[in-house]
Amino acid sequence: MNPIRIIIVDDEKRIRTSLINILQLHFPDAKVIAEAEDIQSAIEVIKTQIPDVVLLDIKMPDGTGFDLLMQLAPLTFKVIFITAFNQFAVQAFKFSALDYLLKPVIPEELVNALQKAQKQINNENINAKLNVFMSNMNGLTRETKKIVLNTQESMHVINITDIVRCEADRNYTLFILANKKNILVSGSLKEYDEMLSPYGFFRSHHSHLVNISFIDRLEKRDGARLIMKDGSVVLVSTRKKDELVFALNGI
Repeated sequence: MNPIRIIIVDDEKRIRTSLINILQLHFPDAKVIAEAEDIQSAIEVIKTQIPDVVLLDIKMPDGTGFDLLMQLAPLTFKVIFITAFNQFAVQAFKFSALDYLLKPVIPEELVNALQKAQKQINNENINAKLNVFMSNMNGLTRETKKIVLNTQESMHVINITDIVRCEADRNYTLFILANKKNILVSGSLKEYDEMLSPYGFFRSHHSHLVNISFIDRLEKRDGARLIMKDGSVVLVSTRKKDELVFALNGI
């Protein structure tokens, strides 16, 4: 396998040096072909060197990493963001399925991100993911918030208001959409619960996460269960029943 061609873009020399040292020690399949300390120099080296992966800082003296990417769009390389951004930005990264590392960078996390990149080079639409990220970062409401769902065959960009419910399937999560489409993605229900619960979703059972907007009624006899507007039936655990009633009363 050919080495991954990497360009590091960060305005701090010590960060660039640290990343190079990590790569030399922990990821010999990587070849750092160039460094850049600002947007303008980064654009020049990316255009001439044609990397497989760019390790990209977000904040730089002459703009942001997103400014750089917009000037290079459509992108032909994989991006791993290096960020000290706040929790809101981290959440936006998760919704858009973009790869990011928090400063200070942990060697194991960088290696994992690059191993993932090796498998995905030439096999994903970074441009669509970036568009979702920028939309979510612009402070859009729940009604316009989107999430990227990756399957082995496709990448789906979904409005979260179109998700009826999610169901655990071992280490996978099944998304059931309002248009009757089902999407099975890698990742635990717990991960998606943490992402979606602030936006009107409720974990009614260890195997079920529901969009409260799609609940038709709560049946309390013979063990609680939810009847969704699409006709599906969802279990409600005993310990979640009172919390769910409180949430429904608040609608």
